[in-house]
Amino acid sequence: MYTKYEKARIISARAMQISMGAPPLIKIENVNVLDPLEIAKIEFEQDVLPIEVVR
Repeated sequence: MYTKYEKARIISARAMQISMGAPPLIKIENVNVLDPLEIAKIEFEQDVLPIEVVR
């Protein structure tokens, strides 16, 4: 379980990666979802991000 701060940091870091040209880790079926932040949120919800939190 992530805190709200960890979740925000993970999603924002992934959104920056996507905006810099990293390929999405999910198949984008809805053409309206082109915003990197929205893609990162979907990836987080589907638990496909290769990002860990070390405590």
